[in-house]
Amino acid sequence: MPKKGMRSLCFHSKSPSFAAYSSSPSRPSSVSFPTPRRVPVKNFTDAMIEDIIGNAAVLVMKWNPETSTYAKVTSLFYESKKEARQFIRCVTELQKAMHFLVSEDPTSEKIVHSQSLMEIAMKRLQKEFYQILSMNRAHLDPESISTRSRSSVTSARSSTSDYDDGGATTDDDVRFAGESISEVEHVSSIAMADLKSIAECMISSGYAKECVHIYKIIRKSIIDEGMYKLGVERLSSSQIHKMDREVLDLRIRSWLNAVKMSISTLFDGERILCDHVFASSASIRESCFTHISREAATLLFGFPQVLVAKSKKSSSSLDVFRLLDMYTSISERWPEIDSIFSFESTAAVRSQALNSLIKLSESVRSMLSDFESTIQKDSSKSVSPGGGVHDLTLRVMNYLSLLTDYSNVLVDIVTDWPPPAKSSLPESYFDGPHSEDGPAPVISLRMAWLLLVLLCKLDDKAKHYKDASLSYLFLANNLQHMISKVRTSNLQYLLGEDWISKHERKVRQFAENYEGLAWGKVFASLPENPTAEISPEEARLIFRNFNFSFEEAHRKQRTSVVPDRKLGEEMQVSIAKKLVSAYREFYDAHRLTVGGGRNVALYVRFAPEDVENHLSDLFFGTIDLDGSSQYSSSHRRSSLRL
Repeated sequence: MPKKGMRSLCFHSKSPSFAAYSSSPSRPSSVSFPTPRRVPVKNFTDAMIEDIIGNAAVLVMKWNPETSTYAKVTSLFYESKKEARQFIRCVTELQKAMHFLVSEDPTSEKIVHSQSLMEIAMKRLQKEFYQILSMNRAHLDPESISTRSRSSVTSARSSTSDYDDGGATTDDDVRFAGESISEVEHVSSIAMADLKSIAECMISSGYAKECVHIYKIIRKSIIDEGMYKLGVERLSSSQIHKMDREVLDLRIRSWLNAVKMSISTLFDGERILCDHVFASSASIRESCFTHISREAATLLFGFPQVLVAKSKKSSSSLDVFRLLDMYTSISERWPEIDSIFSFESTAAVRSQALNSLIKLSESVRSMLSDFESTIQKDSSKSVSPGGGVHDLTLRVMNYLSLLTDYSNVLVDIVTDWPPPAKSSLPESYFDGPHSEDGPAPVISLRMAWLLLVLLCKLDDKAKHYKDASLSYLFLANNLQHMISKVRTSNLQYLLGEDWISKHERKVRQFAENYEGLAWGKVFASLPENPTAEISPEEARLIFRNFNFSFEEAHRKQRTSVVPDRKLGEEMQVSIAKKLVSAYREFYDAHRLTVGGGRNVALYVRFAPEDVENHLSDLFFGTIDLDGSSQYSSSHRRSSLRL
């Protein structure tokens, strides 16, 4: 039996005295360390045993800081990679010999001597492990590690063969394809290989606890420092309450960057390093990565939940587009989050990320409902000058066009949100687009519904115009603006071409109604057959009626506006086709019949060119009947000449 006080081969109760990092954790770890790897016991002769213990004693005592000043100030792994590999092999062989001695003669004094050497060797390796981790912080930062693909890490694992394989390992084995990678990557590859060899040796020798304790403390400090630099800190709901809108927006932008960097580099790099160093033990890999990353990751993904927990009183300081940015940031990176935090012990991180998505979804849906209510409750009776586009239309369409930039995530957000009742969306208004799998998706119904709410509100506002013609011009302008916004945004894909075509026809209908009401009397003042023979009295009467009706119509419509250039030109051409050609024929046929000299000027106030000139500036500016204009309109007049 082993002598009293002798250290166990598998686990030990006393940690090597190695500064603060070598002390046992203050709280017991929940991880169950693996039983040291059992090497198949092979037969050893006494000479072989003496040889193994003797060789180990020479090398171990050389690097014992308690008896050698050289060993106290020099790093084994930095001084000589060849001797470091030899050290690992000696320890491995010593462990095999100890297993043989225990099976053959548990009372052998050689076991006591071997255990003493093992204690010294483990203390040395523990120090080396700490030094490599602490001195290579820059080379082992998660960003440097994450830039190397997981396949490269796998290649590193295979190319840097185990130090305990007893074979001759050359420097090329640990260079990790040094010719094809940068110097930083080369150094980090060597450091990772050294850490892995030390970890495997200590774990197989029963010293997992000391190794893991050092690793957790140093690597967690790197993650915590990284999160601090990214601006991630713990905030309460009350603290967010007190932030100005600008400050809160900066916080959200900082968080968006933090998610991007932490997932692509910080946590990903740490997971790669952890998987590599502790490749021989799944339970230790999980324990280390969980201890290092869980707190920081939970804090990171918990921010959206704290943010939207604000009361409705301060919801005005939240921007729906920022919430959608946050939702997108998590949802687009969910495969990486799920992969990096795949351990059962990091389920809390995945759960926190999902809870934040749920809370963000609820907040976005609530804000969309509030937005709809804002449209419906708009009770302003003010009208747009000249029948132009209303501020409500501008705000709503800007909002919706920006909103549909997030169509890919909105699909998920509104999926479980009951769509408007079928009866609320008549088929004549919206019946598509249909997907291959069935009817229009919920998001399309939502967008169509919000636009219908706006159209109904615009119908009400059009009634506030005293001039009926301006009511139709107002409807034409606002609907045209809606169509333009639909065509130039993702709304076109959600509503479909059929919706656009239907409403373009409505714009033309509104324009025709405006034309008839605003210029109908002018059209009616000219005879159906302009060149028919009539008496001078009849000609004078027609010219007087035309002058009066044209002046009155122009006076009323000179301030009318059509912001859409194409629509404005189409309406000009339509009016001109009905008016200018007919007036020119009548003018050419009857101008001289009304009388000579001054009598012509009394009855004929407008030449056809004057009519063209006045019509050319409709909807774009004002022109006085004396001929002066605020705008140069020669290019418009040329388009009206028939």
